Amino acid sequence: MEFDKYAKDCYQLRQCSLKFIFLIALAFMILSRAAAYDPLDPNGNITIKWDVMSWTPDGYVATVTMSNFQLYRHIMSPGWTLSWSWAKKEVIWSMVGAQTTEQGDCSKFKGNIPHCCKKTPTVVDLLPGVPYNQQYSNCCKGGVLAAWGQDPTASISAFQVSIGQGGTSNKTVKLPRNFTLLGPGPGYTCGPAKVVPSTVFLTPDRRRKTQALMTWNVTCTYSQFLASKNPTCCVSFSSFYNETITPCPTCACGCQNKNSCVKSNSKQAHRKGINTPKKDNSPLLQCTHHMCPIRVHWHVKVNYRDYWRAKVAVTNFNYRLNYTQWTLVVQHPNLNNVTKVFSFDYKPLIPYESINDTGMFFGMKFYNDLLMEAGPFGNVQSEVLLQKDKNTFSLKQGWAFPRKVYFNGEECMLPPPDTYPYLPNSAYANPTAILAMAASLLLILLSLW
Repeated sequence: MEFDKYAKDCYQLRQCSLKFIFLIALAFMILSRAAAYDPLDPNGNITIKWDVMSWTPDGYVATVTMSNFQLYRHIMSPGWTLSWSWAKKEVIWSMVGAQTTEQGDCSKFKGNIPHCCKKTPTVVDLLPGVPYNQQYSNCCKGGVLAAWGQDPTASISAFQVSIGQGGTSNKTVKLPRNFTLLGPGPGYTCGPAKVVPSTVFLTPDRRRKTQALMTWNVTCTYSQFLASKNPTCCVSFSSFYNETITPCPTCACGCQNKNSCVKSNSKQAHRKGINTPKKDNSPLLQCTHHMCPIRVHWHVKVNYRDYWRAKVAVTNFNYRLNYTQWTLVVQHPNLNNVTKVFSFDYKPLIPYESINDTGMFFGMKFYNDLLMEAGPFGNVQSEVLLQKDKNTFSLKQGWAFPRKVYFNGEECMLPPPDTYPYLPNSAYANPTAILAMAASLLLILLSLW
């Protein structure tokens, strides 16, 4: 009897342990997938496509195309870095439009020396202005990729690679593994390579179709949690009917750079070379209570009968970094009826067909698409005019302020809701006004008595 009871207890304990392990694994899978999910851009990703264009005696020649299908997240300077691991003993004989950062040990080769012999090559884009014979279509932009929603023509990068000691047919080719994409820092997670239907190409006269001999895709998704432990931007609010400004939360982006920050009125802020970036891209921030590189300010400026106007300002507090092709995404219910945007370009984002409450602001080309380093010119601003919907418009409970704000694809920290600027028709009453009214009523009653 005791043995049976002991066996039964062990069996139940084992079953519980298995269930617990299964639940932990399931939760991990759900959380890991959720971490790379962006509700404002649910289908956003970077797709890396390999098209085998021809076979060689010991391998193949492939065109590698990197397409940024993210609506508002781009890759800025110093650009993307792509690496993978070979499944066999492949080498890279030559590259056009890109290069590996290291050649590796090619001592066993005599005569022709490969471009790269490393088991895990690391590839970067070429810089603009390289010789014509080293260029390839959509290459040589220093690794900078625009967001698909901002400039689709500039959201593609490509290079050609000749592989040796690899497969020479569809059956013998082994797909590369362990893809890693930096853009330019961490945050991207790449899945395994998957064979897909061969890409079809049109000849220049568009009268004949050709196709790749073999094609495989790699999909990379972005997670802000993997990129940084803290936010990289914050939001402050103000309104025309209240002198109080709701600032960014204290240490909104972490205060790890507090000891090395520079005061705006100090001599160090004006010294020569302060804007020179470091090799490790470490920031040099202006001393603020929030210690964020970027602050977005939303000001409710005017309330008309049928319209209302808001002012948006973006300020850079990083002395070592300027932002090219910056993007600002705002979620607000009244963005479904934008009348005019001044000084910025604007594009509505509709990830869900039934909801139109999100829009992307970005700089006008050659006018304000470059956000300069911290200093007197380190800001851009615009105004947006919105038409009221009488069924939804309100100045109560912070309705006039954004629900979410993203800068360059990174979600910014908003102030706590209870600190929003005091609205005139809010449910909260002004205690000074109440005391004044009570005193007036008391004087009137005394005079009548």
